[in-house]
Amino acid sequence: MLRRLDKAFKAFFRRVKAGEKPGYPRFKGKGRYDSITFPSYGDGCKLKGNRLYVQHVGQIKIKLHREIAGRIKTVTVRRQADLWFVTFSCEVESHRLPPTGKAVGVDLGIESFAITSDGEFFESARYLRNAERNLKRLQRQVSRRKKGSNRRKKAVQQLARAHMRVACQRRDTAHKVARSLVNRYDLIAVEDLNIRGMLKNHHLAKSISDAGWNLFVTILKAKAAEAGRQVVEVDPHNTSQICSGCGEIVPKLLSQRWHSCPHCDTSLHRDVNAAVNILRRAAA
Repeated sequence: MLRRLDKAFKAFFRRVKAGEKPGYPRFKGKGRYDSITFPSYGDGCKLKGNRLYVQHVGQIKIKLHREIAGRIKTVTVRRQADLWFVTFSCEVESHRLPPTGKAVGVDLGIESFAITSDGEFFESARYLRNAERNLKRLQRQVSRRKKGSNRRKKAVQQLARAHMRVACQRRDTAHKVARSLVNRYDLIAVEDLNIRGMLKNHHLAKSISDAGWNLFVTILKAKAAEAGRQVVEVDPHNTSQICSGCGEIVPKLLSQRWHSCPHCDTSLHRDVNAAVNILRRAAA
């Protein structure tokens, strides 16, 4: 905890000296401090079979979802909703995949989660939209409960569980799509999107957040680095408007989902056209 506090204050004073917005470190109460990290394995925690010894707590029975690989470096115990998770950071050898000689451009969208330059569509599941009715109901229950009561605490846990389920579903999809691309392509080109700026569009903000583009790109980069692949981010300017056949700009509204070029008769899906342009920019 002291290391985390020291890191937070060093970052604060660095921002003060640089003339940036300081952002004083926030106090973490018992309801907001949700994790503890043991910086060296064996010093305060140790794994024996299906039981984890934690200092000042004792032996805890755990469920290992897979065998520990490599040498354990750090252990983090964290609380999410009313559940507890243990994360083991291990030092392992990188598993580089054999080269395929293929490259692909990926256009991230709302109607479809990801579209490749090869014409492959990964559909958007819209997890938040589908769970919105249940989330609203649970939020109303929390609002009606008396603050400090046990019934309110129970309602808060149920709401947190529902939000956690949406986040886990979104993360699972990002992992699966990223793994599929990394296994098949040596170079993966994506747009360098200004997601924070795009969220200012109140008509699309919820759909953009529900898609989880930033999470996907982060996971994609991590998997690519481990497998020896390359992820290239390119300027997204006019990737949807430029014709992938002749390079001329063909203006289109957001509602127009098909690209038809009057100059060279190129006709294909708008997002596939954008993915081809993204790949070309990465190759250049």
